[in-house]
Amino acid sequence: QVHLVESGGGLVQAGGSLRLSCAASGMTFRINAINAMGWYRQAPGKQRELVATITRGGNTNYADSVKGRFTISRDNADNAKITVYLQMNSLKPDDTADYYCNAATRIDHWGQGTQVTVSS
Repeated sequence: QVHLVESGGGLVQAGGSLRLSCAASGMTFRINAINAMGWYRQAPGKQRELVATITRGGNTNYADSVKGRFTISRDNADNAKITVYLQMNSLKPDDTADYYCNAATRIDHWGQGTQVTVSS
């Protein structure tokens, strides 16, 4: 099992910034099986959507709506833990959602979510 713990959500005014963190932990062989990690979000009444992903090799992918504003990065110096960050700048009210961390192995692992609210 891969255990994901998110942090960093909160309330911010439009134009502000937040940094989300996701710590993935577990037995070393399970951490080594993670092919990619990413952030997804779900706004009220909407489907969950991809925000950004980063592969084991460091390749990144972003939703068009966040390109140029959000940056995903990872730190896996510890074989039993990977931390993924989502730096969110120039936040807009449309970015308001619950943000979920994902770790992709042969199955998807999800965190419990962290709420981001952007006020206008």
